[in-house]
Formats: sequence, structure tokens, C-alpha cells
Amino acid sequence: MTDVPTVELQSGDELPAVGVGTWDIGGDTVRESVRAGLEAGYGHVDTAEGYMNEAEIGEVLADYDRDDVWLTSKVLPKNLNYDSVIQSCEASLEKLGTDYLDLYLIHWPNPAISLRETMDAMATLYEAGKVRNVGVSNFSAYQLSCAQHVSDVPIAVNQIEFHPYLQRSDLVEYCRETDTVLEAAAPLARTEVFGDETVQDLAEQYDKSPAQIVLKWEVEQGVIPLPKSSSPEHVEQNLALFDWEMDDADLAKLDDLDRDEPVYDFPSRDWTGDVYGISQ
Repeated sequence: MTDVPTVELQSGDELPAVGVGTWDIGGDTVRESVRAGLEAGYGHVDTAEGYMNEAEIGEVLADYDRDDVWLTSKVLPKNLNYDSVIQSCEASLEKLGTDYLDLYLIHWPNPAISLRETMDAMATLYEAGKVRNVGVSNFSAYQLSCAQHVSDVPIAVNQIEFHPYLQRSDLVEYCRETDTVLEAAAPLARTEVFGDETVQDLAEQYDKSPAQIVLKWEVEQGVIPLPKSSSPEHVEQNLALFDWEMDDADLAKLDDLDRDEPVYDFPSRDWTGDVYGISQ
């Protein structure tokens, strides 16, 4: 089992430096993925009400000591009014079979609902012990600064799209200045970086998979990647990042791949979907 380092949050809690991502997988696939991750030593599982797999993950978590697993979930943008945040959190807790979340995130900003109202609900959950840390996801520096201004609870994390093709230096710098830990959603650009010549050359040089090369680069920057895989073998492989080193010059080669090219967090978004949309 891999010994995973941690990153300290503003609360003093220790967040494992890599997590099992579970976007777009469900049923037996997500059960096998999460179980493989926990057996390999991840100790960190990331889900969301919008992933619609919390119940399956809860079934797996029932076989483990709750205090040994860092558990994150997220509230959908359509559910960001005060009462809906509370209800969404309680529904997630029930599906996951737990009485608290280590981290609860606003999944996407929703400009149609008062951010102050949302953060007030987050504070209520925090004060009730149902949520131990509060964070956001897919927030720009401007949106994050607004949340920090109106929140009674520290914003621990901003989970954003981050990978070699989308490095977002201004947002990363602002998060570091405000002691907001960065988590990388789509850390492998949904596999698009695997075919990159630089990534492939480094994988051959270090005798690692392309995924390991990219995830190692992210970990070295203090960013917490949340790789998702439907293969238990790849889940285990994606954790094997801490018993080898990459030269600074090789890490810099990955720095040079930035294209400002997202795979999901585009400047204009489709707000009409049943799951991630905004109600009219």
C-alpha cells in the first residue's frame, strides 16, 4: 500500500495529495474503482450529487473505517439557494452512509443565485458538523474572491480543470496567495495529453505511464490531482507517484505545453442541462 503524503488545509485537516475521481462512472465500475483505490492506499474519494453514484460509493465505504477515508462531495449549481444546499448535503450524506463530509464543494458557480445565501448555508452545515471543510469548484479568481469576502467559513479548496494544456497561472497564483488548495479536475485532460509527444518521451525515459508522468508533474506543483479510471489496474498505477523523482528540467518541459486549452471548462457554458444546468 502506498504511503500518500498530505496537504494541510486552513482548518489544520490533512488532505491526501491524490484522490480517486469518480466523474462519469457508476454501478459496478465505480464500486470496483473506489475499492481498488482504497485498497491501494488513496484514502481520498471525490464524488458529487451530479455524478449520481453516491449510493454505490456508500456501499463500498461501508466496508471501511469512515475516519480513514477523506470524502468529498459537491452541490449542483441549480441547488445553491439556502434550503436546497442543506437538502442536497443531507441527501448526499444519506446515500454515502455517513454523518459528515470532510469537504463539501459548490460544484459550479451560479450567477442566478446569491453567493452570500449559498455560503450562509455552507456555514450552517459546517457549524452543525455535517461538513468539516468548505470549498468551491470551477471558480475563477474573481468568483473565489467574492466567496471569500462573504463566507464565514474559510474556503479550503478550489477544484478546477488543470492539466498541462490548461495551466491557468493567474488563477493558480491567486489560490496560492489566499491559501486555497488547488485540486485538479480532469488532470489528464480526459486522456487528451496521452498522445502528446513530450509526455510520451518522458514516459519512455522514466519507464512510467503517460498518466503517471502528468500526475507527477501536478503533485510536484502542490496541486492535488483527482484522476478517474474505470480500470482498477490504472487506479492503482495512478497512485504510484511518490517513490520516484523527475528532474526539474523534465518538469519544465511539461510547463511548456500550456495552450490555454480546456476540455470542459469553456468560457461560455450550456446552462440548460437537467443535471448541471440552471433552472429558469
